[in-house]
Amino acid sequence: MWYDESVFYQIYPLGFCGAPHENDGVLQSRISKVNDWIPHIKKLGADAIYFSPVFDSDRHGYDTRDYSKIDCRLGTNADFAAVCKQLHENGIRVVLDGVFNHVGRGFWAFRDVCEKRWESPYKDWFRIDFNGNSNYNDGFWYDGWEGHYELVKLNLQNNDVVNYLLGCVKGWVDEFDIDGLRLDVAYCLDESFVRRLHDFTKALKPDFFLLGEMLHGDYNRLVNDAMLDSATNYECYKGIYSAFNSMNMFEIAHSINRQYGSEQWCLYRGKHMFNFADNHDVSRIASILSNEKQLEAVYGLVMAMPGIPCVYYGSEWGAKGDKHDGDDALRQSYDEPIENELSAFISKLAAAHKSSKALSYGSYRTVLLTNHQYIFERKTDDERVLVAINAADYEFEAHFDAQAGCATDLITGEYHDFGGGSKLLPYSVAYWKVQ
Repeated sequence: MWYDESVFYQIYPLGFCGAPHENDGVLQSRISKVNDWIPHIKKLGADAIYFSPVFDSDRHGYDTRDYSKIDCRLGTNADFAAVCKQLHENGIRVVLDGVFNHVGRGFWAFRDVCEKRWESPYKDWFRIDFNGNSNYNDGFWYDGWEGHYELVKLNLQNNDVVNYLLGCVKGWVDEFDIDGLRLDVAYCLDESFVRRLHDFTKALKPDFFLLGEMLHGDYNRLVNDAMLDSATNYECYKGIYSAFNSMNMFEIAHSINRQYGSEQWCLYRGKHMFNFADNHDVSRIASILSNEKQLEAVYGLVMAMPGIPCVYYGSEWGAKGDKHDGDDALRQSYDEPIENELSAFISKLAAAHKSSKALSYGSYRTVLLTNHQYIFERKTDDERVLVAINAADYEFEAHFDAQAGCATDLITGEYHDFGGGSKLLPYSVAYWKVQ
């Protein structure tokens, strides 16, 4: 499918567009700013965008008020439809955040319950106890997501709720021609709902992409033929920065081998998890990495390991943001994109990734592993690529059985001879396509 070969670019629209933190009710078309970034996104090599929430919300987007209306701080539905049309005309797919586990307190159906209580036809859309009380003194208790009572959990076992949400998704396909959804807190979702969403969206578009936010556990619980196509690979996210910071490449190699190695017990062979160095919920990689000189090697790994790579806006030029400073520090607005050596290198990595079936679909095998160096093979029936990473500040000469005499580096286009050893420059990455 298209998503298995894509390079994604993530945008958090409310932050990206510099919208007010609170929904002030003032309509201002800010979302068209995305159009100004299209040349940069294409140059970077991304051919799909994952938008964090765009629909009407109380504050940060994950507290939805209305699934049918673009947040007024971003503009109108017509404004966003024009952006999606422009993206599609430039060969860029569109994936939206599907926030279906919970809504904001401003959600129209919840407001109706607050007003009419027992008389509300929507009282069973939520898990409510009219014998209790909420932190907001509503006169009834309701279930909030993980103790956050500004986020009201939907009752996804209620058929009316499910039909409403599926109708909204169809509206997004009809109005914006979206290509997929990222399901917020997918690990919390009712599994029968996920199955219905799968069948419904695949009927609308056979190549519709369903990505789930999963933090832990066995991703196979939701990533399978009846449910999701992919999941956020938080296991390897942690392994990536930790391996570089501790200068212990065994850590990330263990995670990848656990997921994709040749052993019978490996978890995800043949599946494509969603790989990233950072996103809107975690510290930016340039802030969390101890040695910024390793950034190119980090992205070299993200683009070559099994799975679907994603770059978070701003991080391609090394923007910083620390989670300890709050979410706003991670979701900044930039007047215009910056292009530097890092972004240029990521462009080369993305081009290499998209040119290679082995990097999208190939099997995985560790070839050489030390604390500071890591070489692995991606292989299909028709192509072999050896990915070589040197996280150290010194040159390293790697000796291993390449099972070939020469190769071409997909990043630089340079010829490489395996005879007599392979030289890895400090903080380097190479994608050797074996000839």
